[in-house]
Amino acid sequence: MSYSTSLSAGYTALITGASAGLGAEFARQMAPEAGTLVLVARRLERLDVLKEELTLTNPKLRVFTFVHDLNDPAAVEVLLAELKTKELAVDFLVNNAGLGDLGTFETSEWSRVQSMLRVNMEALTALTHALLPGMIQRKSGAVLNVASTAGFLPLPTFAVYAATKAYVNSFTEALAIEVRPHGVTITALCPGPVATEFGDVATRANSGRKFGPVKALYVSAEQVVREALRGVKKGKVRVIPGLQVRLGALFLELFPTPVKRLFLNMAGRINAKSTQTA
Repeated sequence: MSYSTSLSAGYTALITGASAGLGAEFARQMAPEAGTLVLVARRLERLDVLKEELTLTNPKLRVFTFVHDLNDPAAVEVLLAELKTKELAVDFLVNNAGLGDLGTFETSEWSRVQSMLRVNMEALTALTHALLPGMIQRKSGAVLNVASTAGFLPLPTFAVYAATKAYVNSFTEALAIEVRPHGVTITALCPGPVATEFGDVATRANSGRKFGPVKALYVSAEQVVREALRGVKKGKVRVIPGLQVRLGALFLELFPTPVKRLFLNMAGRINAKSTQTA
């Protein structure tokens, strides 16, 4: 399902997780068309460097930086208060912030699991809930939720991360139907492997399990963002960047759950053997 968005040039966009990876790339590609960018991340130094880069190449662009850790339940409320103080009405929300944890669930640290739940789902939902009414009132706007192809499968050793992305996929699909009559676009970006810091952060220290997807499936951050923004403009509800990844996702969706479970069990046994011999 798709429908064209009414988002126009000169918009105000808010990007979470903007200090690196896809977030920084979103800022770079949106800068020539946006009027104002609101960049949110944990690392002030990186935000300052990115702000300098963006304003140097786009002199008319306004850039605001806010340092927040969305793992903190109070961070969203503080951020929303700051937006109100600066009189910033967000037209385009990019819920990009997220993190993963690679390893079996029973050996995970609860603090890490809790961070994934808070950042990947709770903060994303809270920001959307707060900013969507203004878009509906103005009959213009867009929300881009960065999900993952991991959300299409229950993934052993990535159980919580995949589950959070399944939530994002489902939430986006439902919300897109709700807001369709109001001129607002809701899109789920479902990338496969991307060369960012995600894999390093998701890999546990001293773990025999490393983040290493098939290299042929990797898609550059530039291409992921380019296809995502094109999809938002076209009003697409789901964007899966990269032809091979799209075909793989379609292939997976054709199989019933018992077949997927059989495949995952086989893959799990192979992985367990390789980890033991490593």
